[in-house]
Amino acid sequence: MKFSQKTAAVLSVASVATASTKCKPKLESEKIQADIKTENLMSHLDALNTIAYEQGNGNRAFGLPGYAASVDYIWSHINNVTATKAWKQDFPAWFGFVESISFQVDDNDYYIYGLTYSPSTPAEGLTAELVLGPPGEAGCYSQNYDGLDVRGKIVLTQRFRCPTGGTLAGRVRPAAENGAAAVIIYHDLTTTPTAGSLGEVDLEGFVPAGFITLADGEALVERIEAGETVEAYFQQTQIVEERITQNVIVETEEGDPHNVIVLGAHLDSVQAGPGINDDGSGTSAILEVFKALQNYRFKNKVRFIWWGAEENGLLGSRYYCTHLEPHEIDDILVYLNFDMVARGYFGVSDNDGRAHGSVAPAGSEIIQDIYHGFFESLGIDVTPAVLTNGSDYASFWQHLNKPFGFLHTGTGVAQDPCYHQECDTIENPNPETLTINAKAAAHQLSILAMKGHELIPKTPVNATMLPLLRSRHVGPELDAIYSLEALGERHLGCGHDL
Repeated sequence: MKFSQKTAAVLSVASVATASTKCKPKLESEKIQADIKTENLMSHLDALNTIAYEQGNGNRAFGLPGYAASVDYIWSHINNVTATKAWKQDFPAWFGFVESISFQVDDNDYYIYGLTYSPSTPAEGLTAELVLGPPGEAGCYSQNYDGLDVRGKIVLTQRFRCPTGGTLAGRVRPAAENGAAAVIIYHDLTTTPTAGSLGEVDLEGFVPAGFITLADGEALVERIEAGETVEAYFQQTQIVEERITQNVIVETEEGDPHNVIVLGAHLDSVQAGPGINDDGSGTSAILEVFKALQNYRFKNKVRFIWWGAEENGLLGSRYYCTHLEPHEIDDILVYLNFDMVARGYFGVSDNDGRAHGSVAPAGSEIIQDIYHGFFESLGIDVTPAVLTNGSDYASFWQHLNKPFGFLHTGTGVAQDPCYHQECDTIENPNPETLTINAKAAAHQLSILAMKGHELIPKTPVNATMLPLLRSRHVGPELDAIYSLEALGERHLGCGHDL
C-alpha cells in the first residue's frame, strides 16, 4: 500500500498522540485531587473579579461586556489544549437592562428593582393612586380583581408563588388584565431584591413592574389600609431585545464517546454584582478539574460546559439540551453541576429524596453516594440540597431525563449574605470551602470517567419520547418550596425568581 506524505504525517501525529496517552498514568482520585491547588482556583476568581470591575461595570452579566470578557477568559484556557476539542455555542436570548428607574411616594425615593422584561413607562413616568391587589393566592387570578377599582392605577401586591405562573409574573398579569397602569411588588423576605424576572417577553400583556423591599411595602400597605389615599410616581426605562450569547464547551478526544460525563457551571453573573461565588466558584472549579484531567488516561469521554444566560432562567443549558439529536442524548451518561461552591455549608443534591422528597432519575443516587463517601472520609457533615430546579441540572432533568448530581453551598443569608448582591466580590468566597468542593468534583470524576458506565444505568431516548419527557412535571411541589423559603433559601425554581 502506498502512502502520500500528507497521510504519513497524519498517521505519525496520531501515533504520537496515542503513545502520549498511553504514557499518562491512569486516572485515580488521590492523584487528581493533589493537582487541585487553592492558589490556582483563587487566581481564576481574581481574574473574573478584575473583569467585572475593569470591563463589566461591576458585573459579568449576559449581554454586557463583562460576560463577553468572561467567555474570552475561559476560551484562553481551553482553546488549543492537546487532545481536546473546544467550541462556542451561540444562542439567542432575551436581554433586559434597566436604563433608569424611580419609585416615589410623597417625594420620598424608595429602593426599587426593575423586573427583567418589564415594559417601560412613558419617558416622563406616571403618577397615579397606589392601590392594593387581592392578598395571598387570590391575587394570582384575574377574576379576583372584580369589584376593585385598579384601572389606571398602580397596584401594590406582595410576592407570592402563584400556581398560575410564577412569584412575580403571576402577580403582574392579573393586575394588567384589569387595567392597572403599573404593578409594584413588595418582597415576602427581608432581603433586598436584586434579581427578578417576568420570565417571558410580553410587552403587550404585562405592564411596567418593579420590586421593592418588604419593610417599604408593609409600611405603604399600612397607610392604604388605614384609609389614606396614597399617590405614587413610577418611572422605568428598560431595554428589552434579543441578543446572541454563548455557551463555552470543551471535551476530551480520549474516552468512550457513547458514555460522556458532562460537568457544567454557569459563567454569567447577575447585573447587581460580579458573581464571584455565584458562579465564579463553579466556573473556577471545573476549569481546574479540566486542567488536571489532562495528566491522566481514562475510559469515558468528558465534556466541560460553561453556561451562558443562566441568571435569565437557565437559558444556555436549556438551549443546549433542547438542540441535541437523540443519538447525542443517548451518548450522555451523567451531568454534574457546580453552582456556588465557595461559601456556606457543604451541600450535596438530595437525589434519592431521603431528606426532601423529590427523586432524581435512576443512577443519580450513585452520584450522591460517591459525594457522601468523599465528605465522610474528611469528617465533613453534609447538608442535603433540595432539587429546586434552581440551576442548570434542571435542563438535563426536564428535557433529557439524565442522571445528575450537584454540589451547592447554599443561598440562605446564613450561608451567603452576598448572594445576588454587589458584595459578591473576591472577598466573598472561602478558599478552603472552594478547594474541598473542587477536590470533591475531581474525586467524582475519577470514578465516573473510569467506571461510570458500569455504575450508572442508561435509558435510550428516541425522537418520539422527547416531547413526553419535556411535558412532565419534575422538581419539588409547592409545599416544599414554601418550607424552603421560610428557611431563607433563595435559589428556587426555573433558575431564579420569576
